[in-house]
Amino acid sequence: MKVMIVVTHLLGTGHLTRAVTLAQAFQEAGHRPIVISGGMPVARLSDIGIEVVQLGPLRSDGVDFSRLLDAGGAVATDDLMRCRRVQIARKLDEFQPDVVITELFPFGRRNLKDEFLDLLAKMRTLPRRPAVFASIRDILAPPSKPKKAQFADETIAAHYNGVLVHSDPDVAPLELSWPVSDQLRDKLRYTGFVAMPPAPLHPEQAGAGEVIVSAGGGSVGDNLFHCARKAAALDSGRIWRLLVGGQAAQARITDLQAGAPANLTVETTRPDFRQMLHHAAVSVSFCGYNTALDLLQTTCPSVLVPFDDGDEVEQGIRATALARTPGFEMLTSSKLTAHTLLSAVSKAIADGHQRQIHTQMYGAQNSVDIVLQSVKEQRLG
Repeated sequence: MKVMIVVTHLLGTGHLTRAVTLAQAFQEAGHRPIVISGGMPVARLSDIGIEVVQLGPLRSDGVDFSRLLDAGGAVATDDLMRCRRVQIARKLDEFQPDVVITELFPFGRRNLKDEFLDLLAKMRTLPRRPAVFASIRDILAPPSKPKKAQFADETIAAHYNGVLVHSDPDVAPLELSWPVSDQLRDKLRYTGFVAMPPAPLHPEQAGAGEVIVSAGGGSVGDNLFHCARKAAALDSGRIWRLLVGGQAAQARITDLQAGAPANLTVETTRPDFRQMLHHAAVSVSFCGYNTALDLLQTTCPSVLVPFDDGDEVEQGIRATALARTPGFEMLTSSKLTAHTLLSAVSKAIADGHQRQIHTQMYGAQNSVDIVLQSVKEQRLG
């Protein structure tokens, strides 16, 4: 079975990470996936053993997702957008997929709707129409207007076999963030969380007893990092480690290191981060989808400071849901100070002995099974 996954990440890399994890699950099950990636190139994709087709790259203007920029930071031109649509159409003709999966659309990426709608229309001209699925995380950005939810409902009804909801409904049902109509509910297929395999213990026990502060792989988190630096100065009994990502990581690290207390380490994001969580005293982080899953796969006590720039609410909804679990503390950015952070760290550590590893982590493998069954039914029908 040939599977085409279409994704454009605009700020962080969470959407792309989830798409690649799905692709790897299809490949491990004996199928042939390709990933059509429309965000900024990511170097680690060069050696994953899966074909990745890079479109003319786009990114958001910070948290302004309505304003699309090209790789050089200029506003994306009509020519660039046309070229992307041509690239997708050519690959569709060449690959002739049995399955097409669109990451987030039509629940988001409405600024790329011409691109996605062209793809959906083009699929109907193929000798055999592929089965079509939307792939969405546990928490969506709630629609600001009823017509956005209506657009998603109508698009799903017209073009899609189903919606893969990568969540455990007992933890985060889609209704927490999206108005689920009766029409849409019939299309929902909960898969469990899409997570990479659990990381083993770190062979060197890196991060043991430390407060590890992270903000994902994007160029965000400066307020969190600077607050953590102040908190470290008040907490001389523990090592604090800041893991800084993004394109300007080195300049940000240099800034954070200036005048830093002796118990503070500042470095770039590390590939062994997930292993370090097994040994850390506590994690302090945003609450993006992949970060939340990394934490749920360990018993590491956690302080969640949900990203809310530009009126973003997704991470706040997720953090509120997780904060019902012992060992998770939530601290909003509006209340973030060195003292409140220290207090949350202490409480998370005190309650952390009650943490259990979450088990609904096979969303990628379950997605393969759901899609395969749908394809069989479509062909028999």
